[in-house]
Amino acid sequence: MASSVLSVASRSVSPSSSLSTRQTHKVKGKPNIGGNTLRLNKGLKSLSNSRSSGRISMAVAVNVSRFEGIPMAPPDPILGVSEAFKADTSDVKLNLGVGAYRTEELQPYVLNVVKKAENLMLERGDNKEYLPIEGLAAFNKATAELLLGADNPAIKQQRVATVQGLSGTGSLRLGAALMERYFPGAKVLISAPTWGNHKNIFNDARVPLSEYRYYDPKTVGLDFEGMIEDIKSAPEGSFVLLHGCAHNPTGIDPTPEQWEKIADVIQEKNHIPFFDVAYQGFASGSLDEDAASVRLFVARGMEVLVAQSYSKNLGLYAERIGAINVISSSPESAARVKSQLKRLARPMYSNPPVHGARIVADVVGNPGLFNEWKAEMEMMAGRIKNVRQQLYNSITSKDKSGKDWSFILKQIGMFSYTGLNKDQSDNMTNKWCVYMTKDGRISLAGLSLAKCEYLADAIIDSFHNVS
Repeated sequence: MASSVLSVASRSVSPSSSLSTRQTHKVKGKPNIGGNTLRLNKGLKSLSNSRSSGRISMAVAVNVSRFEGIPMAPPDPILGVSEAFKADTSDVKLNLGVGAYRTEELQPYVLNVVKKAENLMLERGDNKEYLPIEGLAAFNKATAELLLGADNPAIKQQRVATVQGLSGTGSLRLGAALMERYFPGAKVLISAPTWGNHKNIFNDARVPLSEYRYYDPKTVGLDFEGMIEDIKSAPEGSFVLLHGCAHNPTGIDPTPEQWEKIADVIQEKNHIPFFDVAYQGFASGSLDEDAASVRLFVARGMEVLVAQSYSKNLGLYAERIGAINVISSSPESAARVKSQLKRLARPMYSNPPVHGARIVADVVGNPGLFNEWKAEMEMMAGRIKNVRQQLYNSITSKDKSGKDWSFILKQIGMFSYTGLNKDQSDNMTNKWCVYMTKDGRISLAGLSLAKCEYLADAIIDSFHNVS
């Protein structure tokens, strides 16, 4: 910190005021505070007094931060919702902002299978030694097999480079760093809209981005023709960021037939698909069904990047466990890619955490735990489906305007894209204490059957009475 010392002198016999400065330099109208001494004879209260020959000397230390020029950052558009929710004292408030699963009582849920895996660690007496840069070998094997299928030729031919990452965000960031370093100037296409952090990730990695059309506000559905047109018009060799399942924030996924056409266009344009798979098993309740889009592209022999997360499907939000996978055309190129992913990871975070990796490895690697996990995923996915249906029933029974609300049932996963604009979303919060993102997205994972009637009233009021 820079420090400025003010020395103040006054004589009781003299009421005069004077100001003298030493080493004073003006920078943009302000004095240089490094080491300046100002001598004042008026108007300051002393911090320390010393009396000598009728003279009082006062030293005032003024500390000015070198970080004075750094502005306050705006609240995170998603995590900031939870902060506002916590500050609200209303008894009827609802937090539908953050995508985190809640029980019917709206409490956080730790999967039983996770507790059992943690008990196994204690029984084994697992240590806390550093992992290798690429992460836990048993986790990397399990996560690649879960994504592609254990018998996938790409795995058998050693064409998959897998590196454990810091959940989905960290895995995407590592993939973006690889793009920036070895595909300089290549653009990434992201859907409009997309998860709020996608732009931050690629912007911070200095990867140029543009958007492709995805959401059609007129139908509250997929703008498939616009999506295909934008992917076709992108420069050859672009990266295309795709949501493997349960598109965030819309909950609108392409049909299997549409996925085939998307793959056709990407293959024709020599683009590189980059999948974000954050909800495998959590969207439909089936691990295989939710990975079908990725497996389709890999089966065609395409080279693919895939970021994975276990925040949702295993409830390991705070463990930050995920992976970046690069499926290459040869084992030699896969080995080189893995070496460079490790090189990029080393100065970022050195090596990943072990706790979540061991949970995933134990759950996927143990047939009993694996089957129990699948049952718990089906239960969680089923609860969200029930809430989605009940919300639709509540809205349609109350709203007699003739508006078509069927899009609620056509969407999939933990989110519903309501079609509400910013002002309508603000009304949801200000009047009804329903906390949500300003793009109209609500997390059905944070809703209970008992609260569907209340939420229906809030949505109907906001849609019809706020323009």
